[in-house]
Amino acid sequence: MPEFRETTLSNGLRVAAEIDGRGYSAAFGYFVRAGSRDEVDRESGLSHFLEHMMFKGTQRRSAADVNRELDELGGQSNAYTSEEQTVYYATVLPKFQDRLIDLLTDMLSPTLDADEFATERQVILEEIAKYEDQPPFGAFERAMEVHFGPRGLGRRILGTTESIKTMEASTMRDYFHRRYRPENIVLAASGNIDFDALVAQVEQLTETWSQRPTVATPATDSPDTVPDGISLERRIAIPDAQQAYMVGISPGPCSTSDDRYAARALGSIMGDEGGSRLFWELIDSGRAEVATLWPHEFMNEGAWFTYMVCAPKDAKSNCRLMNDIIQGTIDKGIKPEELKQTLSKATAGAIMQSERPSNRLFGIGSRWLTCGEYLSTDDALDCLRSITVEDVENAAKKYLATDVTEIVAVADNSASTT
Repeated sequence: MPEFRETTLSNGLRVAAEIDGRGYSAAFGYFVRAGSRDEVDRESGLSHFLEHMMFKGTQRRSAADVNRELDELGGQSNAYTSEEQTVYYATVLPKFQDRLIDLLTDMLSPTLDADEFATERQVILEEIAKYEDQPPFGAFERAMEVHFGPRGLGRRILGTTESIKTMEASTMRDYFHRRYRPENIVLAASGNIDFDALVAQVEQLTETWSQRPTVATPATDSPDTVPDGISLERRIAIPDAQQAYMVGISPGPCSTSDDRYAARALGSIMGDEGGSRLFWELIDSGRAEVATLWPHEFMNEGAWFTYMVCAPKDAKSNCRLMNDIIQGTIDKGIKPEELKQTLSKATAGAIMQSERPSNRLFGIGSRWLTCGEYLSTDDALDCLRSITVEDVENAAKKYLATDVTEIVAVADNSASTT
């Protein structure tokens, strides 16, 4: 059976690991509490920008060295940024544990070279342009901005063209020193790992991290203003769009809420890709290409999303039908067989995912970073199996009956869906 171990190093860095000597691989990741919600206007997009810069060289390695060594280890590696954290991770054979930890730890002390900064700025700008040119054309970001406000959880992960163009390397250095402090970071591991060797190595490699300069916290932005490049209009006009894209957002359970498992089950019953209520009524019938809903959990808040894609001429009738299906669930509840099917699928998925250390890594690291809590696969299965029909019906009344912020991305000449 897997064993969970954790410790806090002398500099404040936390290490959390789920150890299973039966595994054929080992997964490691640095989880940093640095996301878009931690930025101010002049830093908008900086967490993600900084993630890119971590691969651009250190005092010990050039950018080419970093990428070459990752390839030499023969595993899988990547990074991502969200509203609440930035994560750098890799999965390798157990014999490469020491080499990978040396590399990942070194990467978290980047040189932040000015020339590399200028080059990567153009990469980020291209990424923003590409993203805004693809469906649903920023509708999810607009929904977050309108619902949460354009700052905090509503701030765009990529930033805006305006914020990235005016970003300065000195601003990035200050943000790095403010957020990338050992007490703000968790090193998570899962699989066939040597925990004692891991702790000893990281204690030595990160001993200087606590000496990083202390920088002042920037002034908060005025709530009476809107950041440059941000619009709070609920309709996005897209030239030559062939379909209509509707995104709705309302309050949902946070990551520590007792409702979160019932809400996930409700999302599956209502909006799963196959066999859900919205699937049969809107997708299988050919009325819509996409029709789904789901909860998304943040540390102290949550969101409930609805999403539909269909022909512009069908948007009004499909929105009415989706709302009728949602209201019917609130009024009449769910069937026991729907919950049974959903829980069977969820438990099977949880068990199969747990077989790979790389899958377990993210739950371990994220939860230890944000909640200081470990949830084993058995614990998660117990939570799933304890969900009742009443729990799901209560979640429907609590979260589906709230006012919804609606965003529509549609061609200029398409009929309104409201």
